[in-house]
Amino acid sequence: MIEKPTLSRRSSGVLLHPSSLPGPHGIGDIGRESFAFADFLAACGQTWWQMLPIGPTGHGHSPYFSSSAFAGNPLLLCLDRLCQDGLLEPGDLKSLRGQVRDRVHYASAERFKESRFAKAFDIFERRADPAAAAAFAAFREEQKPWLDDYALFCAAKESHQGRPWVEWEPGLRSRHPAALERARQAMGPRIRYHQFLQFLFHKQWGELKDYCAKIGLGLIGDIPIFVAADSVDVWAHPELFSLDADGRPTVVAGVPPDYFSQKGQLWGNPLYRWDVMKADGYSWWLSRFRATLARFDVVRLDHFIGFHNYWEIPAGDKDAVRGRWVPAPGEDFFATVLRAFNDPRAGGGPEGIPAAPTGADGTPGRQDPPGIEIIAEDLGTLTREVEALRDRLRFPGMRVLQFSFWDWDEGRQPHKFPKRCAVYTGTHDNDTVAGWFRNLGDKSGTRTAEQVRLERENALRYLGSSGVEIHWDMIRAAMKSPADTCIVLAQDLLGLGSEARMNLPGTTENNWQWRLAPGALTAEVAGRLALMTGAYGRGPRRWTK
Repeated sequence: MIEKPTLSRRSSGVLLHPSSLPGPHGIGDIGRESFAFADFLAACGQTWWQMLPIGPTGHGHSPYFSSSAFAGNPLLLCLDRLCQDGLLEPGDLKSLRGQVRDRVHYASAERFKESRFAKAFDIFERRADPAAAAAFAAFREEQKPWLDDYALFCAAKESHQGRPWVEWEPGLRSRHPAALERARQAMGPRIRYHQFLQFLFHKQWGELKDYCAKIGLGLIGDIPIFVAADSVDVWAHPELFSLDADGRPTVVAGVPPDYFSQKGQLWGNPLYRWDVMKADGYSWWLSRFRATLARFDVVRLDHFIGFHNYWEIPAGDKDAVRGRWVPAPGEDFFATVLRAFNDPRAGGGPEGIPAAPTGADGTPGRQDPPGIEIIAEDLGTLTREVEALRDRLRFPGMRVLQFSFWDWDEGRQPHKFPKRCAVYTGTHDNDTVAGWFRNLGDKSGTRTAEQVRLERENALRYLGSSGVEIHWDMIRAAMKSPADTCIVLAQDLLGLGSEARMNLPGTTENNWQWRLAPGALTAEVAGRLALMTGAYGRGPRRWTK
């Protein structure tokens, strides 16, 4: 029997979003290729499959600008599974014409899939057997706290030709009860349609998650700290956000100038009214954690720094330079979250956390994971106070290998990483390892060409590398490091260049599109990954009761 995955044991995994998987319909999905990728990971001795947020994508198709903090992205639904369920016919499953297989085609994939979803819904409404109809009814009732508002939001947005909710008629915009009731009556079939898509997502995702658990593979999800202004969350709960009388943000989120940009990053998300959230026990956040942890085993908590203090930018500014740091409820917030999950760390401080059991040789023994497992994305302007909060909570932070060589005096080298952390070759915001190594810098960055050159020289010396297989040299350094958890980008397994980058911070065009080529994960790649995983003690441990 394979032990249940936990961040407290030495392990490794791969970061690949389902949209990046191969497939015939313009975008990867949670069907056959997802199961095949899970098998690949298990065969290579991996413990984790990490993904980006899986909600409906928003502006620029970013998974970090979703229209809902609770819904799943219908574009990730597998059409083949709908055919197996009798909701589509084989003729509906032809390949999408004209697609370039290494890129996601969002617009054409949306058109293609939505026409099939409409047909599947019509067939379900006319021919669903009693068991399927009962399951749908049970799902609608169970998920009612978020699903009703979400489905109404989607239907209303359609009726307004996609315009943001702040441009709807006043009654619906301000959620006047009579206006909401009229909309529910007028849009009933479309509301039910969007509930149906979420029902399908719940079913298909559950099948994938159960399969991964069966083969010993844990899923790492992602909770973006902020939500999009044009989202059901802001529309349904305006009191939780800093908005004016018309529902528009008065201040917005971002980060100050950093490694990526001289002018910082202007994200544009509305900021929370933490005082209001605290007054009701952070109920919206607790529901969000519960929903995510129903789908994933571990959560990467985006922008952990923002729970201690956040960069507040005046609405209307063109960049993030004029922002200011504002305190957030950090300790109180996380104590509430941990208590809700019966986590022993809820008391705060190391003295309130039971010591991990150890074996006779002093190494960590087998132990049950805590009530909730969180990776704190603590990249950026990391102060001593933020580090202290992270360490009191005993959340592993993140170390990005690409950041290990540019400031040699700071002790960033991989062999100095703490045990309680997750090391990444890069993240969705980084270039690939090969692209990073070849890129000599650009005008948007914060470092000179000379600094970039020294960084590369430091990397080659440290890795003992010629640079010919820089991606495998970096993967080896991550695997060798003391970090309990090691995550490798799928692009880095293949040595792909900047063309395979997932996102370029500060831009909205041509991001989130990369896809894995069919057959790219060869037996040779699998063998090298498996050998390295075993050599550095990151394979899953087996035990018998």
